[in-house]
Parts: sequence; C-alpha cells; structure tokens
Amino acid sequence: MTRAATTLAALAALALIACSQPDDGVVSLPPDQPAADRKELPPVALNADSPIEYPRGLFDQGIEGTVLLKLYVDAAGGLVPDSSQVFESSGYPALDSAALVGAGQLRFSPAVRQGEPVAAAFIQPVEFRSPGGIQP
Repeated sequence: MTRAATTLAALAALALIACSQPDDGVVSLPPDQPAADRKELPPVALNADSPIEYPRGLFDQGIEGTVLLKLYVDAAGGLVPDSSQVFESSGYPALDSAALVGAGQLRFSPAVRQGEPVAAAFIQPVEFRSPGGIQP
C-alpha cells in the first residue's frame, strides 16, 4: 500500500470513529476542519446536513450499518459523475443504495497536495445508526 493510500485509509478510519449520528436517523458528516499549515489534505465534505437518507423500513426495524464509498473529486471539489461506488458493503443492499444515491448530492472541498488543490479518489464512510439499532 502506498503512503498516500495508507494516509487516506487512516483518515477514513478516523472519520468513521469520529462520526456521530443524530437519533432521528439522518446521516451527518464530520464538520470541515481545515488545517492551513498542512501541505496535504484529503477532500472534506462541506454539507452541513447529509443528503443521504436512512431507508425508513430499516430505520423502523433498528437495522444499522456502515457503507464505505469510494468517491472521486475533481480539483474544484466537484464529485465526478458516475465515479461513486461501494468500496465495502454494509451487508444491507438498501443501505448501500441509499449511500450511493445520496453521495451524488455531497459537496466537497478539493484535496490539497503541496498546497495546491488536486483531484483525488478517497474513501468516505457513511454510517446509518438508529436508537437501539441492530448491527450486522
């Protein structure tokens, strides 16, 4: 694994750990926390509220899961159409589909390498959590 891939995997793991979900079943993304002194930054989600909707039937049943999406963002921070794919399934096709559908509405700051915005592929965790939920 390259250093960049290792760094992105570590950042994805940290985002997964740090991501907290409200009890209403709406998936939220971690806030943008720019680090101006760093030369390399991954893309960061800018949406205040996640556009990814929890499938109502699974929420009502208390079924939870985490989907890892592989996304590609251009140097302006735009999600490249048709680039999104499930990197790791939640185990529930409905959660995976909801993550993919909602991902198209996500906005990002671009990745930064050597202080300049660049296009980048990265892993974006999407957690579906409900009160008293059941994980696969």
